[in-house]
Amino acid sequence: MKRRHFIAAAFAVLAAPAMAQKIPLGELAGYINGITSAKSGFTQVNDDGSITTGEIFIKRPGRARFDYAAPDNSLVIAGGGQVAIFDPKSNVPPEQFPLARTPLNLILGRNIDFNKSNMIVGHAEDGEATVVTVQDPKHPEYGNIQLKFTGNPIQLRQWVITNDAGQQTTVIMQSLEKTSSIPSRMFNIPQEIQARGLN
Repeated sequence: MKRRHFIAAAFAVLAAPAMAQKIPLGELAGYINGITSAKSGFTQVNDDGSITTGEIFIKRPGRARFDYAAPDNSLVIAGGGQVAIFDPKSNVPPEQFPLARTPLNLILGRNIDFNKSNMIVGHAEDGEATVVTVQDPKHPEYGNIQLKFTGNPIQLRQWVITNDAGQQTTVIMQSLEKTSSIPSRMFNIPQEIQARGLN
């Protein structure tokens, strides 16, 4: 529990001052749609309470890469409509599943529209940030993603993914920065498999 309290305190330092105004859904969607390439360091709190760190790269639409730092050294790539989990301790191909079946797909889509019926299941201001909970309106059983935004200017600070099994993963961004370009090869799952000699 101490680790969880530490992460909560660390986020509070990054968050905006108390009594922040709730940011309208249209502005939040516009902010996400305005992200084409971005990167940030991150801290991840897993469902079992363990903590990992690393760097995330986002290239919308449909692509993300999580490079985990030592001693974990795992790699997760979303690209080509798939999510692949590379285990550095294994010599077998990565576990893969459709991106569309994950809540992360809800912020990697080409055109985010939070006004779709039954997509938003929560929109509130917690004293520090605007919190929005999003689900796939056609498949709520896939889970949801809770997003935390600070304002002036709007910035995505954190998300909490609840998967179809009810497990939660929290990702806290250090500072999500837009970049001019990120090479597409970083999100190419077949190319990564070949580079690692796993095919």
